[in-house]
Amino acid sequence: MFEDSTFESSHRIKSKTGRWMLLTTILCSSVLFVMILIPLYFLDALPKGAMTTLLVAPPPPPPPPPPPPPEVHQVQVKPQMLNNQLTAPTRIPKEIKMVTEKEAPPSSGFGVAGMGDSGGSTGGVIGGVFGNSAPAPVVKAAAPKKIAISQGVAQGNLLQRTQPIYPPIAKAARVSGTVVLHATISKTGTIENLQVVSGNAMLQQAALEAVRNWRYKPYLLNGEPVEVDTTVNVVFNLGG
Repeated sequence: MFEDSTFESSHRIKSKTGRWMLLTTILCSSVLFVMILIPLYFLDALPKGAMTTLLVAPPPPPPPPPPPPPEVHQVQVKPQMLNNQLTAPTRIPKEIKMVTEKEAPPSSGFGVAGMGDSGGSTGGVIGGVFGNSAPAPVVKAAAPKKIAISQGVAQGNLLQRTQPIYPPIAKAARVSGTVVLHATISKTGTIENLQVVSGNAMLQQAALEAVRNWRYKPYLLNGEPVEVDTTVNVVFNLGG
């Protein structure tokens, strides 16, 4: 018995500590495993607020603030005078600033004698302004070099008319009609720049030769003769 109570008992005392440790470890592991599986199996039992927090992505970060606007420097360009003449600026500004001119000074009124205290002198201002003023120059409009008139107006200024000679070939072919000519009447009344506008070819030459000898009274505009453009109708009729 004394031999069994000493520390060196050659391992004769046997206990069940190892079995209890193994059993306790298995039991704790089972409880922990069950506690983990229950929430995963019963998903409806979890709070919806927590699920929403876990599943919804966080909001994006706010955008960066916009950059500040660039500074604008207004440059006022003053005209440069050289020999009392305006010259162009040497550089063109980016921004043009509107410059408002100052208000004009109030006009001073002229006094008239007998009109109260208006600051005028008797017969001084009115006589000085209107008495010594020079007469206004008469502006005379220059007469135009050439104007256009109608055939009726030109017919009224006709002084000498030469009858055209009926071409024999046209008379034999029984050709008649009107030849329209464009003519320029000079300042002296003679015919210039005579041209055919329309008419039968057999009658044109006879009309030109006759109208070249016509003479007109000069057309006056503001008392001065001017050149005029007009049309001349020469009628060829077989019946005379």
